[in-house]
Amino acid sequence: MMDVVEIRKYLPHRYPFLLVDRVVELNPGESIVAYKNLTVNEQFFEGHFPEQPVFPGVMLLEAMAQAAGILGFKTMDKTPADGSIYYFVGSDKLRFKRPCVPGDRVMLRASILSERRGIWKFEVSADVDGEQCASATILCADR
Repeated sequence: MMDVVEIRKYLPHRYPFLLVDRVVELNPGESIVAYKNLTVNEQFFEGHFPEQPVFPGVMLLEAMAQAAGILGFKTMDKTPADGSIYYFVGSDKLRFKRPCVPGDRVMLRASILSERRGIWKFEVSADVDGEQCASATILCADR
């Protein structure tokens, strides 16, 4: 549904911090499904951990937040070029269930729970082959 060229219109992030490769399902005002393909060539795998590479949990959380950001921007019909930017401002109930490793296609899911005065609350999760890797409730602020 959205390739990386279109994703770059909705997220200000660039390599190596753009963590959404493709959006496969998008229902503005409701939910998004996107993915990140992990390859052994990613910079963070060099140090996390060289003998047993694992996608850093903080990066997984950021990937889920980026998917939520796309959903928010599409819902508002805005882009960073319009002067709008999303800041990740908090998380609750964050749980990691399974490590993500090179070769995984990490499915990123987000649903809007609420929006009040520019503060968005999303339910996010990540899974690989249907097995949950992480989940959280996150807050983002539109500024």
